[in-house]
This record gives sequence, structure tokens and C-alpha cells, in this order.
Amino acid sequence: MSSSRVPRVPRRIAAALITLCAVIGAVRLVVPATAGPVEEPPGVRAQLAFLRSALDAGAGDEAQALFPEGYFFLHALYGLAWVELGLREPPAARGQALKEARWALTRLDSPSGRAPFSAAMTPPYGVFYQGWCNWLRGGALSLQPEGERDPAELRRFAGDSAALGRAFDAASTPYLTAYPGQAWPVDSTVAMASLRLHDTLLPPRYAATATRWLDRTRRLLDPRTGLLPHRADPDTGAPAEVARGSSQSMIQRFLVDIDPVFAAEQYLRFRDRYVGTPLGLGPAVREYPEGMDGPGDVDSGPLPLGVSLSATAVTLGAAQTQGDTALAAALANYGELAGLPVGTPWTKRYAFGLVPIGDAFLAWSKTARPWVAKPSPPPPGISWWWRVPLLSLLVVLGGAPWLPALLRHRRRLSRRPDGP
Repeated sequence: MSSSRVPRVPRRIAAALITLCAVIGAVRLVVPATAGPVEEPPGVRAQLAFLRSALDAGAGDEAQALFPEGYFFLHALYGLAWVELGLREPPAARGQALKEARWALTRLDSPSGRAPFSAAMTPPYGVFYQGWCNWLRGGALSLQPEGERDPAELRRFAGDSAALGRAFDAASTPYLTAYPGQAWPVDSTVAMASLRLHDTLLPPRYAATATRWLDRTRRLLDPRTGLLPHRADPDTGAPAEVARGSSQSMIQRFLVDIDPVFAAEQYLRFRDRYVGTPLGLGPAVREYPEGMDGPGDVDSGPLPLGVSLSATAVTLGAAQTQGDTALAAALANYGELAGLPVGTPWTKRYAFGLVPIGDAFLAWSKTARPWVAKPSPPPPGISWWWRVPLLSLLVVLGGAPWLPALLRHRRRLSRRPDGP
């Protein structure tokens, strides 16, 4: 090899790597990344392996330093994702899922899990803590065959459900407080869904409570969007803040198990006002409704182009629960491209594993499905063709490094004399 050709080698290696990355990106955009309510979603088990190792290494405490419920959410979502996987397996094969869900519950039912919350609230530790714990405990019971469920878990589930039911029945507002003097409708939505789950696992008790909650909620919607507000007045339940994507994405996931008809109406409103394709490059979820801007916070994260990455990840689960398979598939494929997943034979992590709470939300979202209701799928809101601009961009990116060599080759051909 001549000395003049040596510099070409690194250039060709770099060009090959860029082209390979573009090809991998294109594959991630088109290969299915979700599996619906029956099959196991690809990669989730490997994500949970990464998350367990991260939790064992202290990721819960690190998440707590980022936002008030970091420790709680990381463990709760880990346990819930295992429940979702277990529900896809035959009863005899659910041992690992039940073990991991129970492990997560022990972490929530501990001083560290309860640390941000007040025992003096009604219900004790507030509706956020009780609602999510009750939902996870009900999930663990759902993994156990009827007649073989752990008696202690059943008693705890029944007792905590009764405490929630009494709190809702006695409250002057449908939105119970999560912290003293602070109420977020999403927290009460999770708790109410757990009461609906109670009525599928144990003798029904909370149908009237749920009906009253729905009636009052319909009268206290955000006037701008017609959706449940992000924050509510703790005394009256009146909307105190416009509906936002970071809470709506969760509300839409749980509301379907409370009332599928009301949930369908709310979901279409949410999808119409919050789901978009910024710059035409893929589906994403705005934190504020179309036409409105606002600041980000610990719930939404940064808002590039008004988009909340956390809301986008959680909306994947909401879409899948609502039966909106087109949007769920689109968000999952976009996440495979933009989330920079890194895999090993045993684990998978997104964003190089730097933010495990993001992996937890994605694993929980990819496994989403209704636990109580059987909703009717909404009309499709996105077509397969949203991928075309991104695929075109990847084609340009993959071919651009070879363009100088192609032009040099054409110049050499043009200078070659004709004839023998």
C-alpha cells in the first residue's frame, strides 16, 4: 500500500461505521418493538436484569436525589413490569415474576419507601403511596391462582383498599392529597384503579365509590382541554393547573380500568392535543397542549420543542393499554432509535444506562395492558409513513461519507482516455 493511500483507511473505517449506524437505526425504526397483550415484548426481560443489578447497586437512592419519589418509582415500576411479564406466562411459570414483585413491595413497605410521605395523612402516607402500593400488591395477587393466594397478602390488600375507599367516600373532592395541602388527580386515578382491581380479585365493594368518583371528576375537568387537570385544589378539587403530558400519560393508562367509555373519550382528547411529530421526525408528546408553552419541572424533565421525554415514554404504555397499537408501535420504534439502547447477551439499557428510572418507565410501558377492562381500540391516529422522513435522513447519513470517494472515482473515469 502506498503512503498516499494510508490516510484513506481511517476515512473508510469511519465511513463504514457511520453507514453501519445508519443501517442499525433504520432497522430499529421498522422492526417491531412491541408485542401487544399476549406475547412478551422484545428486550424487556434484559432491561429488568439491568434494572435489578442497578437497584442492588443503589440506583434507588440515586433516583431519590433526582426527584421526591425517585426511590419509590424505580422499585414500583420494576415490580409492575415483572407482574406484566408474569401475566403473559402460564400460572406454573410465574414464580420469578411473583418473587420480583414481592421483592419490590418489601422495598416500598420500608422506611426508605415511605420516607417522603406523612403517616398523618388520610389515608396514611397519602394517596400516591397507598395507590401505587395497592396496585402492585393487587398485581402480585393476580399472578397467584385463585384459591392459592397468600392469605396475608389478601388481608393487606383488602385492608389497604378499605382505607382508600373510606378516604374517597369521606372526601369533599375526588382528588385526595399526596402531600399535605397538595393534590394531583393522577394519584387518585391510580388509587381508584386499584379499587377496581380489588373488585375483580375479591368480592366487589367499591362500585358505588367509583361511580361517585367518576361523576365528580367529570364536573371538575380542566376547562382548556376537557381533561383531568395536572394539579387540583386540595379542598374543592377545582383545576389548579392545565392538563399536562407528564400526568396525562399516566392517567390515560389507568383510567381505562376504571371506566373504558370515559377513558376512550379522554384518550382521544389527549391524543389530539398532546401527541405530535415535531419537525416531522417522529411521534412525541408535548407537556402542554398545542398552542401553549410552559416551564419544565422534575415531572416533565427538559422540554426541547415543548416535548416531554418522560411523557412520551409513558404514553407508549397508555396507547398500548387503550388498544392504540399504531401509536404504541410508533413510539416504541422511535424510542429504539432515539433512546440509544445498548445490549449485551444478558442486559439491555437505554441512554447507556445513565438514567435507570428511564429504563424502568420504558419496561413498564412496553408491557402495558389492561388488568380489569376490555376496551375497544380507538381509530388509528398515526400511519406507518411517519417513518419515511427519518428513513430518508438515515439514507442520506449512511451514504454521505462515501460521496467524496464516489466523486473522485467519477472524475478519474472522466479523465481516462477513450479507446485502447
